[in-house]
Amino acid sequence: MSREEIPPEYAGWWRITDTSTWGQRHLDLCGTALISFTGYADRLRMIALLAYVNVRPTKTGLSFTWIGAWEYDQVSGTGSVRLGKDGRLKGKLKIKDGDESTFIAERAEAPATPIEEPPSYRDKWR
Repeated sequence: MSREEIPPEYAGWWRITDTSTWGQRHLDLCGTALISFTGYADRLRMIALLAYVNVRPTKTGLSFTWIGAWEYDQVSGTGSVRLGKDGRLKGKLKIKDGDESTFIAERAEAPATPIEEPPSYRDKWR
């Protein structure tokens, strides 16, 4: 997807500030909790989750799929976001065969250093 297809009000980086399932306490465990909707190499980092994001616009916002790792366990899932009247994203994140949570995100700058690649389960044994 090219950046032009992502509505400008959604394009860019977003800081995840709260979730209904996991709360705020450990959101930044692996670094600042972020999700990007740039149209190129989009990423998600939250708690112990590092993932690649594939996003597409919908009539009411954006929907996305993601694949990555929670610690060293391979996981994937789906999500969606819509822009609230307060300018924050209201979203839902689902882990395939696992938890699901709503989340709130605020506009943010791109991280100073790139978000790490999701680890392979093989890395756990090295």
